[in-house]
Amino acid sequence: MARRINIKRMLGGTISFVILAALLALFFAYRAHSTQIHPPRFTVSVRQLPYYAFCSFYRMLAAYALALLFSIVYGLTAARGRMYERIMIPAIDVAQSVPVIGFFPAAVYFFVSLAHGRLGVELAAIFLIFTSQAWNMALGVFEAAKTIPGDSIEALETFGVSGWLKFKRLLLPACVPKLVYNSILSWVAGWYFLIACEIITVGPAHYRLPGLGSYLMEAADRGRTGELIAGLLTLLVIIIAMDLFIWQPLSAWSEKFRYEFAASAPPMQTMIGASALAWFSGALFGTARILALPFRLAGWMFRGISGAMPAVSLETRESAARIFRWMVIAGAVLMACGLAYSILRGIVALIEALVQPWPAEAWLIPKATLFSTLRMITAYLISLAWIIPCALYASDNPRLHQRLASIAEIVGSVPATALFPLIVLFVIRVTGGMNLASILLILTGMQWYLLFNLLAGVTQIPEDLKEAVRSFGLSRVAGWRRLVLPALMPSLITGSITAWGGGWNALILSEYFLYRGHTYQVLGLGALLDAATYQTGNTVMMLLSLLSMVLVVILLNRLIWRRLYDVVTERFRLDY
Repeated sequence: MARRINIKRMLGGTISFVILAALLALFFAYRAHSTQIHPPRFTVSVRQLPYYAFCSFYRMLAAYALALLFSIVYGLTAARGRMYERIMIPAIDVAQSVPVIGFFPAAVYFFVSLAHGRLGVELAAIFLIFTSQAWNMALGVFEAAKTIPGDSIEALETFGVSGWLKFKRLLLPACVPKLVYNSILSWVAGWYFLIACEIITVGPAHYRLPGLGSYLMEAADRGRTGELIAGLLTLLVIIIAMDLFIWQPLSAWSEKFRYEFAASAPPMQTMIGASALAWFSGALFGTARILALPFRLAGWMFRGISGAMPAVSLETRESAARIFRWMVIAGAVLMACGLAYSILRGIVALIEALVQPWPAEAWLIPKATLFSTLRMITAYLISLAWIIPCALYASDNPRLHQRLASIAEIVGSVPATALFPLIVLFVIRVTGGMNLASILLILTGMQWYLLFNLLAGVTQIPEDLKEAVRSFGLSRVAGWRRLVLPALMPSLITGSITAWGGGWNALILSEYFLYRGHTYQVLGLGALLDAATYQTGNTVMMLLSLLSMVLVVILLNRLIWRRLYDVVTERFRLDY
């Protein structure tokens, strides 16, 4: 039986890899062959900062709304059963391993070429920001649904609760803490990759949108330190305002959805917290209602037609019901056929691309993969070394918990380009090499996924269990070992999966970057992918680099992370 399950897991991962590889090849093969578009002259002026900040904020907000809807639907669907999980979770693992620039061909083909002009580029930028926000939220929802206490599910099933009522009373409330903390993390990741999302380059096609990301990039390239600091201060003001008026109240409100074995007094909330509660709950339930609207309309139409024909015989009604069901099935089959056709064309394009003569740089991919993986492992171990102790101390200190979240939100939102001057001045010139600088930049894109997931896990530990540990006279270290660490294990694995995804994204910024006309690079997959994207425009090299990165992530997730996740969700799930 165990062998059969392992084979199914491997099959699910293989299918997901083939599908994504085919889609990537499809993007490259059928993207728009645009001539170079010279962007308008970009003004690096402090006077334009309010306008640039507004443009970046509405793109972030639109992408977040899409990511919120996607994460609720995808995460809860993946948690419905093992069959869904074996197909949908490997697909998420693959998608989060693709760097932002790996989605450039998709953005150019599906948006810029279909909706010409500024609208197409805006949609492409929103889509790229979405790819940096959605995956960790979906995995957070999946983890929350998988770790719901079994007694809660059995209680609802005993009373016959299902469908919309189960979603409203159990599934969605159980996901609220993870959604809140992963929402903060998604905004952090969106700000971090903002520059890459507002400046889109694929071969001869070049697009630039007005925004904070473009402003910071232009200021850094021109060496305008004053304007760069002004842009960072503007971003800092937005982040602090969101933390004070949105995220802190929402974090306090999310504690109401923590599992407790006994009744406890709810935390005090300010008026801001009450308004945030109304906004967030309205957003969640509004999203769910919009999602369910087509199905509810179909049901209303069918019931209305049935009720409007009281004189129709039972056989006629059954025939109408069968026709309606067959229409739904036919629509689903047509959609599946369209998707299969697209995947088939992608596979053909993939084969055609891979049989072309490979560039000389392709033979560096195995060595580059090894070096990139070693840098990722080093950054991951450094992250664990400081984040786990901080999370343990935060479990006993709510004030430290809040300060950690606020500081991480601010520091993690600083775009990587803003760190280039510090990296060049204090790391590269001192050490004389790029390896340490690359590891530090990977760290900036990896560590916050671990921190926010562990902080979210801390908030879900029942207060009465902490009180029980204290009543038995256990020391702080014993309490951490007996209660806190086991309770944090599912969050640690989820955070590790998303952290490695964020690390692969940061790889494209850490192994290759330009500062004041000078190129700093070190051998790795990120450097090869950047060079193929921005310098040579070599489609085959871009495809080989992406596929190598995806293959490494799939092997790590299938052989390590998913096996650990299955163990911890069963052994350390909270049950009464």
